[in-house]
Amino acid sequence: MQKSVVWKQKSNIYSNIKIIAKQGMAMQFANRSIISIQDFTKEEINYILKTSQAMELVAKTGTNTLKGKILATLFFEPSTRTRLSFEAAMQKLGGTTIGFNDVETSSAKKGENFVDTIRTVENYADIIALRHNLEGAAVVAKEYSKVPIINSGTGAQEHPTQALIDLYTIQKEKHQIDNLKIAIIGDLRYGRTVHSLARALANYNVELFLISPDALRIQKNILKEIKNKISVTEKQNVEDILPKIDVLYVTRIQRERFPDPTEYAKLKGAYRIDQKILKTAKKDLIILHPLPRIDEIASEIDQTPHARYFQQVGNGLFVRMAILSLILDTTK
Repeated sequence: MQKSVVWKQKSNIYSNIKIIAKQGMAMQFANRSIISIQDFTKEEINYILKTSQAMELVAKTGTNTLKGKILATLFFEPSTRTRLSFEAAMQKLGGTTIGFNDVETSSAKKGENFVDTIRTVENYADIIALRHNLEGAAVVAKEYSKVPIINSGTGAQEHPTQALIDLYTIQKEKHQIDNLKIAIIGDLRYGRTVHSLARALANYNVELFLISPDALRIQKNILKEIKNKISVTEKQNVEDILPKIDVLYVTRIQRERFPDPTEYAKLKGAYRIDQKILKTAKKDLIILHPLPRIDEIASEIDQTPHARYFQQVGNGLFVRMAILSLILDTTK
């Protein structure tokens, strides 16, 4: 396809987003922080997913919609996919990025307190993507910041934009979210992606299976919350439910969250998805993983039709483009 034709199609789709925006829904996102997936209604989540789909074509050539806007990525914990996809998304939209991905290179190393860091950076940026090891860091940042805060993973709490990427991938690969049987396996106690995804899925008509060792069961308050909305079954053996599930969401054991290293040593390697286990799985089962993986998915799975985790990574660009555009595009 000729470049001019691609640009025309991209421009038309983006124009359609703006037309929809003027009808009201997109205005709800203007200058809005994202702290929890619970910040969104199902209607708003679906709107983000729809906008993300449009961004797939926009991403091919980019746009200047956010020209002059600056994203600050403040990552007090290591990150590859989240930080880079946010930066790539901002650049695809015509904006620029600043920030750090190592606390050792920031003034926090000198003893600067967290609030002072936020109140400093808000002077240089239009929006802040924050990752932090402490629970509640995003909530505190939102309280003190004059610019929107995007929770990009805080402690073992939540990771809302990852949940949106997970939903988008499920919808894209299975052409629906409703009426699916979905299993989440691994560290359900400390896995912040799990907490956000489970809460997000509670907005849909799904059957959810939670697979984990007893010591890593999902927190009771979250379990109670989602059980009030959808069917939830807890199990320890993934083989029991493999023949009937449509989506298997695998997570690593969160070594960095364990207060006692010996407990981690006992639980690491509790699950491993390989070809042998998948013999009873549906042919159209898809396997997702927020990454990084350690040894919970064998590399042999990468070449099978089940593997969708690298496509999931790619979808992160489109979803984060949608989020940044909805929050910062003042031309709506």
